[in-house]
Amino acid sequence: MSDAFREQLVYLPDYLGRHLLLTVTAIVLGIIISLPLGLAATRNSQLRFVLLLAASTIQTIPGLALLAFMVVLFSLFGFSAAIIALVMYSILPIMRNTVTGIEQVDASVVEAARGIGMTEDQILTRVQLPLAMPVIIAGIRTATVWTVGLATIATPVGATSLGNYIFSGLQTQNNAAIMLGCISAAALALLLDGLIALMELAASRRSLKLGVAAIAALLMVIGIGLGPEASDWLGGEKRNRIVVGAKGFTEQYILAEVVADTLRDAGFEVEIRQNLGSTVAFQALAKNDISCSIDYTGTIWTNHMHRDDNPGADAVLEQMDAELKSKYGIETVGALGFENAYALAMRGDHARALGITTIDDLAARAGRLVMGSDYEFYSRPEWFALRDAYGLEFKDKKSFDPSLMYSAVAESEVDVISAFSTDGRIAAYDLAVLDDPRNALPPYDAVLLCSPKASADSALLDALRPLIGAISDDAMREANKIVDVDKGTVRAAADYLKGNMRQ
Repeated sequence: MSDAFREQLVYLPDYLGRHLLLTVTAIVLGIIISLPLGLAATRNSQLRFVLLLAASTIQTIPGLALLAFMVVLFSLFGFSAAIIALVMYSILPIMRNTVTGIEQVDASVVEAARGIGMTEDQILTRVQLPLAMPVIIAGIRTATVWTVGLATIATPVGATSLGNYIFSGLQTQNNAAIMLGCISAAALALLLDGLIALMELAASRRSLKLGVAAIAALLMVIGIGLGPEASDWLGGEKRNRIVVGAKGFTEQYILAEVVADTLRDAGFEVEIRQNLGSTVAFQALAKNDISCSIDYTGTIWTNHMHRDDNPGADAVLEQMDAELKSKYGIETVGALGFENAYALAMRGDHARALGITTIDDLAARAGRLVMGSDYEFYSRPEWFALRDAYGLEFKDKKSFDPSLMYSAVAESEVDVISAFSTDGRIAAYDLAVLDDPRNALPPYDAVLLCSPKASADSALLDALRPLIGAISDDAMREANKIVDVDKGTVRAAADYLKGNMRQ
């Protein structure tokens, strides 16, 4: 087994346990909701139409969008956001199969039951439900497989799952993580599908012995999977654990490891929750769902303070600190010492051939060029500021996974990208970073933030303060390069960064 796989296997018990917890909770709640609705639908054709239409409509919403609604509309994060979305997705197959199973019961059997004096409720519980049970269980089986798959995309809203392997693997081009995440999710889906299939067979054969065996095996699998998770909760460790949040790109993974190591050295129990969306990470911090995280002054300045001016790095940091404390209760521990700014970058030879060194030069030629960016850039205030300040109108704009964006410009798939100034791939791919003479983009100093609850812990703040001013631009760029270019591990990059901090 390769070192890359061994490194990833360390996370498997936690990721698998949490994935299983999401799945089991969602399916149990789905059954509790869907079964009564399905039974009610069999007795009222109009109600059946409305319920099935509503459940079918939910299925047309992409899973990631449904999860995003939980954050944007209801300010829910982590486990609660994921559970609501997963339950909504589980309703249709269970409810539809309940309706189908009840309606497929032979009418002559129902009439015979009425003939011997059974009430409608007795017919339902003693005749229709037992005969429909194989079909109902088949619906639960379908819902379970769907839920296992959908749970992998709950990672960006803060719900740890096997999707952590996939999202982080894609960002860092770590094939071992991607493969382990996919294989584990597929194996879990097949295992649960097989055990529920045994329950379906037991219901078809009216075999109590087989049914008990299938249920016992299912409970044993759930117990083994949830064992580490349950022991943590029962032992009280989770309640006192410091949660370090990280967004979904390489630099954040590395910094989260550095922060976590610093806190562990100071005696804290630490959990890393990574692959959070930018807005999700900030709101989770404000709501104490995470304890601390690394953010960037320009991101907070534009996205959360809704400012479009640029008074300079010191003024931005000072005003940001004051507003975060007064409005959200968030403590700015300090700046880490480096800046990771948004920048527009082109292939060096292409920029030189076109005589482009600034964004002003780019604007004059933008109508014949194609721009690429990460998923969120075109909806961010930074893009609107650049577009309006320079009158940027590109021939076309494309969105990429951040891990593929640099390859896209290097291979001439696009002409210019929204790069990050500390990314090691800028030098590796010989990209030219264009000057911003109109200062349309604010400064992006990396800052360490603590939640309102964590801010009250003076020991925690003291443990974090040695990181302030300790990381240089060059050190951060080299650490990113270890992962993104040299294909090293996040652990190796974090160790490099810790060994090259300013004292």
